[in-house]
Amino acid sequence: MNLKKQFMDGLLYQNPVLVQVLGMCSTLAITTSFFNGLGMGVAVLIILTLSNVIISLIRKIVPDKIRIAMFIVVIAGFVTMVDLLIQAFLPDLAKSLGVFIPLIVVNCIILGRAEAFSYKNGVVASFFDGIFQGIGYTLVLLAMCIIREFLGAGTFGGGLLGPDAKGIAILPSQFPVGMMTMPVGGFLVLGALIALMQWALNRPKKNKEEGK
Repeated sequence: MNLKKQFMDGLLYQNPVLVQVLGMCSTLAITTSFFNGLGMGVAVLIILTLSNVIISLIRKIVPDKIRIAMFIVVIAGFVTMVDLLIQAFLPDLAKSLGVFIPLIVVNCIILGRAEAFSYKNGVVASFFDGIFQGIGYTLVLLAMCIIREFLGAGTFGGGLLGPDAKGIAILPSQFPVGMMTMPVGGFLVLGALIALMQWALNRPKKNKEEGK
């Protein structure tokens, strides 16, 4: 187990959104305010980590033919618990995120890590994989939320005081481009971040080739 490698993979080299291009539905849909991004990111991190641990624990006693069904049952159990807790203690967040919390059941990030990592590795390694992949996902969500909210509404921290609460005004009302809070804005910001990540990851290889 190499914690440094797992950490760098989750953050950069195997980032679930910017490199593996997983979880696009929620990434594009809910990244319009900081509160939404933080809530969804933490929910996915918790569910991913717990699912990884349980799947790793029972992987040797579950027949290979039914492993996908087993993944979904485990993930659905944790999604239900997290969804009910959010509704009980953070009703504003539950209202804001709506159906996207239950849809974590079929989030490709969680299913992908179950298949690619936790079903093949030990409990401790799977635990840290869930933590680091969840952090990588959350950071991308927050980056998109901040960019889209700033450019689209001229504010920061929208939703922190309630689902309809506006954030701190940063830009005068005539400067924000409302399109950035719409679906097309999500595609533009995500595309730019993916391009930036690919450039950063390929730059050392290009410099090495040019140096030969």
